[in-house]
Amino acid sequence: MNNYLKGISEANIQKAEKIKLLITDVDGVLTDGGIIYDNGGVEYKRFNVKDGFIVAPLRKNGIMVGAITGRNSKVVENRCEELHFDFHYHGIKDKSKKLLEVLEVLEINLEEVAYIGDDLIDLPILKKVGFSACPADALPYVSEHVDFISSLQGGQGVFREVADLILQSKGLLSSIIDKYINQ
Repeated sequence: MNNYLKGISEANIQKAEKIKLLITDVDGVLTDGGIIYDNGGVEYKRFNVKDGFIVAPLRKNGIMVGAITGRNSKVVENRCEELHFDFHYHGIKDKSKKLLEVLEVLEINLEEVAYIGDDLIDLPILKKVGFSACPADALPYVSEHVDFISSLQGGQGVFREVADLILQSKGLLSSIIDKYINQ
């Protein structure tokens, strides 16, 4: 198997191999954390297309995708719908409680969940799940509690890097890449 993700520890590969569900925070992970409002109060966010492109291959390979975010944002709702996330919850102040509710319905164990977060509100989940990750620009008191610190900053492809790591650990990434090489 080709190793497209050099330098990943064996322990993290073993944790990632168990993942059935990848959940992400939004602001600071899928975006750079910035929020732009125009004079009419319309909200704008910038998403990285590389993050979005990997959602379909994840789902096609049996890995569910979700978002739990602390803010209510129609822009984020639209993006999650566009990408066909399996679920997305907005305005959630107790993310850990919501996670446990989701896992009960899906009948998935915490060790089968990966979560990407970048701030205080994410810490309870980051400490519970089987594989935790954060962007390179997460605050130090967040990054010290995760399994994997992305080489990328929020909004620059963090979700993609973690997704690729999960797919690589399961031996699936090479066949996804080969599909596009051989078109």
